[in-house]
Amino acid sequence: MGGDGGGSFLALDELHVRFSDTVTIGPVSLTIERGEILALLGPSGSGKTTLLRMLAGFERPDGGRVRVEGEDVTAVPPARRRVGMVFQHYALFPHLDVGENVAFGLHGTRDEGRGTGEVVAQALALVDLAGFERRKVQELSGGQQQRVALARALAPAPRVLALDEPLSNLDPSLRERTRRELRTLIKRIGITAVFVTHEQEEAFDLGDRVAVLSAGRLNQVGTPEELYERPANLFVGTFVGRANVLRGAAARALGAAHGQVVLVRPEQLRFGAGGSALSGVVAERRYTGAAAFFQVTLETGERVEVQAAPDAARVGERVRVGATRTLCFADQGG
Repeated sequence: MGGDGGGSFLALDELHVRFSDTVTIGPVSLTIERGEILALLGPSGSGKTTLLRMLAGFERPDGGRVRVEGEDVTAVPPARRRVGMVFQHYALFPHLDVGENVAFGLHGTRDEGRGTGEVVAQALALVDLAGFERRKVQELSGGQQQRVALARALAPAPRVLALDEPLSNLDPSLRERTRRELRTLIKRIGITAVFVTHEQEEAFDLGDRVAVLSAGRLNQVGTPEELYERPANLFVGTFVGRANVLRGAAARALGAAHGQVVLVRPEQLRFGAGGSALSGVVAERRYTGAAAFFQVTLETGERVEVQAAPDAARVGERVRVGATRTLCFADQGG
């Protein structure tokens, strides 16, 4: 994707920034449709937050353009860009009540002074916090504080919503429920959204599509299913989902050519006899309910993880392992 963005709602065209001779983000080209939720997924230092900040106007690129509805906003300051930003730590003011925090999002915008109380009430209603105007921020749960930050970003009626690690402050037990609620909320509002995360499960749950970044480069953009089933390279294949990577004799036994590595998911391996390609011993078993994960030490010395029925094998048992599906990539070492 790339070019001039065509009829896409939001387009990043060859966007890049250089921090030193060795650290560069981009060039990245992306197109995002109206009402779409795009996840920027990658490890720490991959450039995803910098890319989000360039979209919102808080970071100036060294080259490239940001277009919203065909308008080049690359040089437009954040307050006039109409991109609502939800920061990682929410940036709520403890000395202000909920309503005042939401109203703060109107400062410097064309909506400031335009029936502020009404705008605040509408924004809080959008995030299911109607009537919370006079509550103290400290009285709210983590999930409620997140929604206040979201209401503040929505109050000026932005065209795009940008979220930086929106669930990182929540207790892990609350994240699954909260991310589903957040997706439902964004879809109900109908706003185009881009969010940053380093967690694959979060990206898959929240995003319509996911853009995978590493070392400042865009590796692949696709639906969760596309990334999992058809990764563009070995990095995407191993970063998205559980994966076994086999080299040498083990890879060749599973059909790889010389100079290739094999990527195979745990659920794509099975225990069997006769024609099964790999031999080894079950070293560990981790029970998860309907299935179990077995660590098998192969005769080649490599280990693979097999997902199978809990009673499929026992620790210490010698087994043969075959694959129902594999992916082959050029071996870049590692």
